[in-house]
Amino acid sequence: MRSLQDSVGQLKGVGPKTVENLATLGIKTVGDLLTHYPSRYDDFAPTDLTVAKDKQKVTVKGTVVSEPLMSRYGYRRSRLSFRLVVGQAGVVNVVYFNQPYLKQQVEPNHDVTVLGTWDAPRQQILGTKLVAADSKAEAVGATYPANKHVRQATLRKLIRQAFDQYQNVIATLLPISLRQRYQLMERREMIKQMHFPTDTTMAEAAKRTAAFEEFFLFELRLQAIRRANRKEEGIQILYNNAELRDFIKTIPFELTAAQKRVVNEICRDLRAPYQMNRLLQGDVGSGKTIVAAIAVMAAVLAGYQVALMAPTEILAAQHAEKLAKVFSGTHVEVALLTGALTAKQHDQLAKAIKAGDFNLIVGTHALIQNGVDYANLGLVIIDEQHRFGVNQRQQLREKGEHPDVLAMTATPIPRTLAITAYGEMDVSVIDELPAGRQPIKTTWLKGNQGQSALDFLDQQLRAGAQAYVVSPLIEESENLDVKNATDLYARFKEHFGPTYQVGLLHGRMNNDEKAVVMKDFQAGRVQVMVATTVIEVGVDNPNATVMLIYDADRFGLAQLHQLRGRVGRGKRQSYCLLVADPKTDEGKARMETMVATTDGFEVAQKDLELRGAGDVLGDRQSGMPDFKVGDPVGDLKMLQIARADAGNLLATPGWDQKDENQPLVLYLQRHQLETHFD
Repeated sequence: MRSLQDSVGQLKGVGPKTVENLATLGIKTVGDLLTHYPSRYDDFAPTDLTVAKDKQKVTVKGTVVSEPLMSRYGYRRSRLSFRLVVGQAGVVNVVYFNQPYLKQQVEPNHDVTVLGTWDAPRQQILGTKLVAADSKAEAVGATYPANKHVRQATLRKLIRQAFDQYQNVIATLLPISLRQRYQLMERREMIKQMHFPTDTTMAEAAKRTAAFEEFFLFELRLQAIRRANRKEEGIQILYNNAELRDFIKTIPFELTAAQKRVVNEICRDLRAPYQMNRLLQGDVGSGKTIVAAIAVMAAVLAGYQVALMAPTEILAAQHAEKLAKVFSGTHVEVALLTGALTAKQHDQLAKAIKAGDFNLIVGTHALIQNGVDYANLGLVIIDEQHRFGVNQRQQLREKGEHPDVLAMTATPIPRTLAITAYGEMDVSVIDELPAGRQPIKTTWLKGNQGQSALDFLDQQLRAGAQAYVVSPLIEESENLDVKNATDLYARFKEHFGPTYQVGLLHGRMNNDEKAVVMKDFQAGRVQVMVATTVIEVGVDNPNATVMLIYDADRFGLAQLHQLRGRVGRGKRQSYCLLVADPKTDEGKARMETMVATTDGFEVAQKDLELRGAGDVLGDRQSGMPDFKVGDPVGDLKMLQIARADAGNLLATPGWDQKDENQPLVLYLQRHQLETHFD
């Protein structure tokens, strides 16, 4: 029996090479193919040229009345022209640039449909697309996301074949009550109208149904995971409250109200009988580390081990060093487990961890490798959690008997995205900076003001401060006219030496080289650190007061905000200087946003508006799903409605026993552990 899970290799004419090529577009099954939706549509409804305006997009059907003329010029450049009789407009000229293959579709006395831009003064159409005007052509033509391996024509042919053969097994997933309430299509009709719409109105209606379905299914999966986690019996971490209070008293500063609030939320979860799945969100410098330390102490007081996973060896080493200081004089024993250890060191440490000799194990993804077992893992802390995929997080959770999970991120996520990216987690937010911290003053300088940036830097260094100088590249690029770290390093050494020491830090250096430079910077032996974005996360030096970023328009807002957060970590006033000559409105808007606010949530909201949801958390490991149709920003209201409806369905007793919901039950079973966004 046919199933949408069938491989695309089942379709006629699809051999191993085509299967391989389709996989580059994420198409492996017939279901993937049928939900490979168009990125845009061309309306083939004809335009009346007698009333068309100059530069208007037009579609005309007419008869070719001249031989097509092809002329070639330059490297791989061509011009195809012919004359066309179009209704009352009479004879018009049609020109296509750099599409020589269209010549074979143009024959005198044959009809064609031309899509393009109307050049009224010349009575000419600058063509973009040509369709043979046969009776089978759809009223609205779909254009698909494609690549060099798979052409539009191949996709159209295979999608048509797949729909013809598999339409009878397309089950409707959305419950009838929701379809009626929001006037949505059945799934088979939706897929048909997405690919072969009767007209643009039907295409829009299908797109609306597809977007809601995407949001609903995504939220259903998230909330099913959340409910399943709540049902799982977790560890009750019953720490001694008085001992934990005594530890908090040893912290050399008063916790902020926000830190106290999130500590209470975390501690309440630790004592509860279900598995904690909480996200701790806080701007750079808001004090997440000390909150995590309190959670570590609570778990250790109750006799459990804690694993803290960081995305890089630099950050893991810094966490281990910082926490060892926080816990000095207590019975918390800290171990550092990274890929930099020799096989012998790794084996010895793994044995000690399994024996319970260490109760706080800090590391990279080495923590989840085979051969690393824990004596009594009670709490997992994942730092910069958006840098880990869902499967990596799951692997760490499976290392113990349902340990509590606390994920941390310094990437502020606007409320509009939190329900999408972290919908299965409880969220705690530290929304105030520690006392004594002054907001960082940010200035935007044009490229020709570089000397004033150096003069300011000189002044700060004379006052005993230190500075970061950041470049987007390590070495000179032939393609980009931007500053690079090695050139800047040479320039700054020449400018500041021998009065001040200049260091260089970039991603191609080995871990030992990086560690030496960072230690020298933290110890004050290096005054100016020239670096790439390798310092975006984790380098902590309270004496650094200047962040000078060259070609700042080359960075995203989230990255700029992270970089700015490397300064302003002490009591002194700190500064961020952005040197940039942005060529685009978006680049200018980024600079203006950075100058206008130091609030990470405002920065993130602006980033979202400028770049869209798919990009805002950085990369595909971000936890953001790759929605095909829905836009979590533009369609936020729909996303919120879908979320509420998914929650209501799961809360309805016996929903999974109803016949109409069986396709949904099957969907959940198939996707419960799979993820589209890992």
